[in-house]
Amino acid sequence: MKTILVTGAAGFIGFHTTKKLLDKGYKVVGLDNMNDYYDKSLKYNRIKILLNHKNKKNFCFYKEDINNLCSLGLINGKHKLDQVIHLASQEGVKYSLGAPFVYVENNLKGFVSILEFVRKNKLPLIYASSSSVYGDSKLDKFTEEDNTDTPISLYATTKKANELLAYTYSSLFKIPAIGLRLFTVYGPMDRSNTAVFKFTQNILEGTKIDVYNNGEMYRDFTYIDDVANGILSCLNLNFSKNKIPYEIINLGCGNPRKLIDFVKLIEKYCSKKAKINFMPPQPGDVLKTSANTAKAKKLIGFKPKVKLEDGLKKFIEWYKKYYLKQTS
Repeated sequence: MKTILVTGAAGFIGFHTTKKLLDKGYKVVGLDNMNDYYDKSLKYNRIKILLNHKNKKNFCFYKEDINNLCSLGLINGKHKLDQVIHLASQEGVKYSLGAPFVYVENNLKGFVSILEFVRKNKLPLIYASSSSVYGDSKLDKFTEEDNTDTPISLYATTKKANELLAYTYSSLFKIPAIGLRLFTVYGPMDRSNTAVFKFTQNILEGTKIDVYNNGEMYRDFTYIDDVANGILSCLNLNFSKNKIPYEIINLGCGNPRKLIDFVKLIEKYCSKKAKINFMPPQPGDVLKTSANTAKAKKLIGFKPKVKLEDGLKKFIEWYKKYYLKQTS
């Protein structure tokens, strides 16, 4: 089986992707700098789960930064990597308004480090982009060919830059590079600063939740298992017949839902009404995300299976088990 380097392995998407790789018998080298952007204990608990996986002999973890090219080289020399899944990233639209250089360091400089690493070692690359690159599009469905020249947040701009950098490296050095535009991923073990997490936490604790633009926004909520399965489906894509081994693929549910309806579902599954503080639109937030997944279906057989109602039930069940039992 292939040996895969997963950057951001302690992160939400990185953890679930690594777990599925181990389930299928892959050897995985996990890498994460374990920063304090959100609850670090959640990151350590994710790694603990991976280290106790039934195939734990296939997993090795390094607390390391992607900008350390020397360490990346040593890791490759030791493990003889076959492929890189790059999921390490500085997330968040709101945070980018006040911490721009964190995004430059992690999403720009860090991404170039990964590109240099795969170039020097001739490794195929799969990396996470974002639906935010589409900006405030008025189109009904976002397709990969749509214009993405007007991102409205620094976070989105860094993700658009990643796609351009990957294209350049792929063109110059014939590196297979697949960029995945992810649409509002949610599910168990989610980050503690996401909307689904904060809404659930505050509703259960009886504190107010901030709902921007009066809840009149649409998001293409996509369950984590569907996304992780989509990432794994990219591992065997063959670009040998392509002149430039480069691709961009949407990974989304394809069924956008209104934010206020999202809140109502959380209320339903928490069996408790929310105390809502309606807020004006947040700078950098788009009004709608909506994935056209025809290309993903054609290239990798991607077909999301988990409905929002079922996914939210699973998230809230996890939250109650993970957090409420700790405080009871």
